[in-house]
Amino acid sequence: MGGCFHCGEPVPAGTDFRFEFDGEQKACCCPGCQAVASTIIDCGLGGYYQHRSAPAPRADTVPDELKQLQHYDLAEIQQDFVSEKDRLKEVQLSIAGLSCAACAWLIERHLSQVAGVALIQVNTTTERARLRWDDDLAPLSRLLAAFAEIGYQARPFLPHQQEQAYNQEVKSYLLRLGVAGIASMQVMMVGFALYEDLFPDIDAELLVYFRWISLWLSVPVMFYSALPFYRNAWRGIRNRALNMDLPVSLAMIFAFLASVYATVTNTGEVYYECVSMFAFLLLTGRFLEMRARRKASESTANLTLLIPMLARVETPDGEQEQAAKTLVADQVVLVAPGSVIPADAVILDGTTSVDESMLTGEHLPVTRGSGEPVFAGTTNVEAPLRIRVLRPLSDARVTEILRAQDDALAEKPRVAVLADRLSRYFVALLLLATLGTYLVWLQLDPDKAFWVMLSVLVATCPCALSLATPTALTVATSRLTRAGVLVRRGHVLDTLPKATRIVFDKTGTLTRGRVALQRVEILAALEQDQVLAIAAALEAQSEHPIARAFLPYRNGLRVERRHNRIGQGVEGIIDDRRWRLGSARWLNPGATDTELCVYLADEQGVVARLVLADPLRDDAATLIHQCRDSGLQTTILTGDGSGQADAVARALAVDELIKGAGPDDKLAYLKTRAGAGDICLMVGDGINDAPVLSGAHASFAMAGGTDIAKNSADAILLADDLRRIPVARRIAANCRRVIKQNFTWALGYNLVILPLAATGQVSPWFAMLGMSASSLVVMSNSLRLSRL
Repeated sequence: MGGCFHCGEPVPAGTDFRFEFDGEQKACCCPGCQAVASTIIDCGLGGYYQHRSAPAPRADTVPDELKQLQHYDLAEIQQDFVSEKDRLKEVQLSIAGLSCAACAWLIERHLSQVAGVALIQVNTTTERARLRWDDDLAPLSRLLAAFAEIGYQARPFLPHQQEQAYNQEVKSYLLRLGVAGIASMQVMMVGFALYEDLFPDIDAELLVYFRWISLWLSVPVMFYSALPFYRNAWRGIRNRALNMDLPVSLAMIFAFLASVYATVTNTGEVYYECVSMFAFLLLTGRFLEMRARRKASESTANLTLLIPMLARVETPDGEQEQAAKTLVADQVVLVAPGSVIPADAVILDGTTSVDESMLTGEHLPVTRGSGEPVFAGTTNVEAPLRIRVLRPLSDARVTEILRAQDDALAEKPRVAVLADRLSRYFVALLLLATLGTYLVWLQLDPDKAFWVMLSVLVATCPCALSLATPTALTVATSRLTRAGVLVRRGHVLDTLPKATRIVFDKTGTLTRGRVALQRVEILAALEQDQVLAIAAALEAQSEHPIARAFLPYRNGLRVERRHNRIGQGVEGIIDDRRWRLGSARWLNPGATDTELCVYLADEQGVVARLVLADPLRDDAATLIHQCRDSGLQTTILTGDGSGQADAVARALAVDELIKGAGPDDKLAYLKTRAGAGDICLMVGDGINDAPVLSGAHASFAMAGGTDIAKNSADAILLADDLRRIPVARRIAANCRRVIKQNFTWALGYNLVILPLAATGQVSPWFAMLGMSASSLVVMSNSLRLSRL
């Protein structure tokens, strides 16, 4: 008998541990290997077996109840969904069973108490959680088990599996909805016979018979269709957390039990039709809410679905197909016209147009040629390409976008935190109000007390209140991504509409950042070629736009003890001689330059002046004009102390120019403006902008900026298009307005319906209809953001 398909060890005679792979039955040596292999296939990681270079280690047998979770601790399974940063692991999880903000609060409270958990953030709209933990203190399986302890199933987020889970959930809801709908119609028809004023001459025994028929028709609704509401309510009670399914469940159970009592004793009224219709309306609302959540979050998940499964790799033996997720740096890949690029790469051969709309929101293709970068998920439009992979898919730009977007959705703005807290307390107040109503009516009219209490319980259920904020935030974040603005931190949506001043760096932000050398002025006994070679060597490791102007002049000079002086320049030792290249403020303080220039100096002093030029961006003037029209004050805050800064300020007619500012000066300026009451937006791209990008109320980094700038910023302009900033402010303002509308509607509805229900003016069935309609109004209003 052959070896184990998973680990390669011999398969003992008389054993039969098998699993299906590529339509064939594969043999395993033990149940451990069988379980691990099945989990790998179920996770959509079958490509592991196609591209592995050696068999996996043998899996130890574990108890059945632990197998499924412990498999997620294996490195070969974690490779596709776990990232590592600062010695902590991070994973995005899909969570089944989330219904409201109270669920998120419960999960966050419980998981934060588990040893090893550094961060847990739950988003109820996308039904995902971001988990960061120390693997030395707790394996992933222990944390997944912690979710199960409080009644939730959490699994690593994989888009294809998420799609399957969503389809299964839709089928389940449709089946429950169908049962409730059919039963409601039958109960309603029978219920007409129970209205004495419609059929006064009906036989009393027939009325009793109709009551029993209604009871049995309601049983599948109560014990099957309404089961999700009971589960969620019990989960909250068990963990001492009130959620919005508690009043819903209490209302249905009380109404059903009261009707059963009335049927058995043949006294009082029955409300089977109300219970059945309530369950049907609630399920309809939940189903539409689920579809709306899906629509709000699908753009995030769909980004990963744009990556092709396979790539054509060039090897010494010819072309071979390989799973795109297993590509590594320096592999050479061939991309046919019309195909999706499988990895971040640089073009080796070919010139083509590339559709980058999924990254930038710009639908016009851009021309890319030899030596230029292309990104995973973008489409090669015209000609074949030969590209060299720069980084694996786990570090690709599209993956960074997804992580940043998930971070933004997980980081709750103040309004979201307030809404979560309010909805939790509102359930407690609702239950107290319901109890108070019941006690008062017991004194006024005992026969009506129960049904008035039921109306209050149903009418004021805070479903709409708990949906008011998270759905709007999710839709707005998705809309910003489509507009070419990647939000990295959630408070951006809060801050943008309130901003009073926008502060710009100059070089690479308002200017193109394509600095070109205009001329060299020699001030010592050196040749021009020597000056340029020394300057190019000093700038060789810099990402600053000025450094790129010297790329053509590199000749291999070695620099020792290179040191970057942020905001000033760079220095190092070349051939035992100390050289410095930087600003006039650092090297030639007495100079009064009217142009953009840098100086080269040795131990004796300045030896050359290098004059540069950096043209304005085409959209810079339009942006400043739009800022002025919207009431924003504008400032240029630059480290350039030359006359170039004055020329740019005059050309754009900004309100204020601060030039020659180092990183500390820039940060001090922002603190001064904040002390004067300004709310400042900062836009920058360089290493020296990182402190001020972190210190601003909200900040944008250019897509072409340095990695440090992008990591420090709150949002990134994916297309280096400054006009996206006013678009982002408009979307954020619309989001703020929609959230206010949602709160106004949810609170206003409850304030109106509560006294009407408490005074007996609203019947239970009308209360049920109003509560469902209120939730749908909030969801529909939030979805408008995708079109605004």
